[in-house]
Amino acid sequence: MLTPFDDYPIHQTPLPIAHPATGDPNHYDRFWFNGYTEDFYFAAGMAMYPNRGIIDGAFAVVQDGVQRSVFASGRIPENRGETRIGPLTIEVVEPLRVTRVRADAADLGIDADVTFTARTVALEEPRQTMTPGTRTIMDSTRLTQWGTWNGRIVAGGTELPIDRVYGTKDRSWGVRGVGEPETGGAPRAPGGIFFLWAPLVWDDHITHAIFFDGPRGEALVREGITAPLYTNEADVPDALEGTDERMAGAAHRVQYHPGTRLAAHAEIDLTDLAGRTRTIELAPELRFHMKGLGYIHPEWGQGRWKGELEIGGESFDPATLPLLAIENLHVQQVVRARDGERTGIGVLEQIVIGPYAPAGFTGLLDGA
Repeated sequence: MLTPFDDYPIHQTPLPIAHPATGDPNHYDRFWFNGYTEDFYFAAGMAMYPNRGIIDGAFAVVQDGVQRSVFASGRIPENRGETRIGPLTIEVVEPLRVTRVRADAADLGIDADVTFTARTVALEEPRQTMTPGTRTIMDSTRLTQWGTWNGRIVAGGTELPIDRVYGTKDRSWGVRGVGEPETGGAPRAPGGIFFLWAPLVWDDHITHAIFFDGPRGEALVREGITAPLYTNEADVPDALEGTDERMAGAAHRVQYHPGTRLAAHAEIDLTDLAGRTRTIELAPELRFHMKGLGYIHPEWGQGRWKGELEIGGESFDPATLPLLAIENLHVQQVVRARDGERTGIGVLEQIVIGPYAPAGFTGLLDGA
């Protein structure tokens, strides 16, 4: 099947662009964004699953003790450039520079029109490949970029001040568990995951740390990065390579709230090529549950067929959630970062399912 993108010299296989190179049903291509201050947090996501024939998305806001979400799901458009579903639209105004995100859902409690402007180059994270046993369950690439938001968000009748609000852009694609579980074949033991993701903003630079660990704490993916933060979008260079510094090593230490798997405090060590270690302390201030964008959501889980077009919303108080329920384990927390006298702000994303020896977790969902 041909689409307008086939007129561009961007093909990676002999197939038209609409056809993924793999027939794996878990192939996906996702937009993801967040924006935050000490007082509120918002996030947006949209993804296409070509082998499932689905597009879905969500927009969510946390403010004044309430998390609100708008969800939409439906049939994938033939033209992959139509990045909209229901009330949700993502428009790439200028690639790797400017993106506009809209959620026209005042009837569901969110009316948003915000624009992300890059203040760093886009950074390619290390390829993330997980192959427990003989099957590859994850094989994806992610680019991460820091910037500022401007525009308008009204949530629950309250307008938020969106004026050069810091945020992160995340574009990932590849294979990752989405949609309804596959059936058939020999039964497999339940899997687990440990993931930390910490994009931080400082006065004149950003730091980033990515961790996937195995159940004994062994490093599966472990990377630290620093890069310049530019004052204006016009100052961001066109060159994508050579502007960042990759660390020789990265390590993490997490303290959990008693009886939970939620980080109460964390430290990240970034060790540069000269052997100097920088320790960053992270103090959480505001919590967002990733189910607000469909991650492990019992009803709006990503990549699930819900019909030609379904739209919905929900709201809840994060403080009242049972934190060991599996759908509530995946979170991002707005954090204050400190490195000696320097301070920064950012998010700490985490999910821990299954045994994890460094924290003393021995079961699927036991707490600290």
